[in-house]
Amino acid sequence: MEARSITAEVPMVPRMPEDPAALVPELAEVSAALFRVTGNGSVPRSTISLVQLRAGQLVGSTYLTVLHTGFLRKAGEPEERITSVASWPDSPYFTGAERAALALADAVFRPSAAGERVSDELYAQAAGHYEPKALATLMFAIGQVGFFIPVALIAKPVPGRSFTDPWK
Repeated sequence: MEARSITAEVPMVPRMPEDPAALVPELAEVSAALFRVTGNGSVPRSTISLVQLRAGQLVGSTYLTVLHTGFLRKAGEPEERITSVASWPDSPYFTGAERAALALADAVFRPSAAGERVSDELYAQAAGHYEPKALATLMFAIGQVGFFIPVALIAKPVPGRSFTDPWK
């Protein structure tokens, strides 16, 4: 496969011309269930969006990064918090709970040369900030974005288009 020049413009059309959700309508039920799970109120929506933005950054998906940045802006998050997600470990803009959530996302989406990605220590830190239901919800929020990463990377929807229809 030939690599694209870094100076080449990226076309504003999806790689996969058909909407995968239209091709596989059963996805709607799964997607709706995932949104209900992550929206159960046990974890602030802003934390979920921060974690999902971080996941988009880690996997190199412009679509997911733009999508979750947009969600955070729409929710009124300050630009300093949104832009410093990429460098969250040394950013002063996050609470201890948010830092634990971002550390979990980093652990899940980054390979670890030391072995296990989510260490017992990291789990204990996160559990210190989240009740069991909230920790499970956070885990499913990380899984939710993980579920959609192949769509973002393979089908490559157009960044910045409506969340409900990035194929138009």
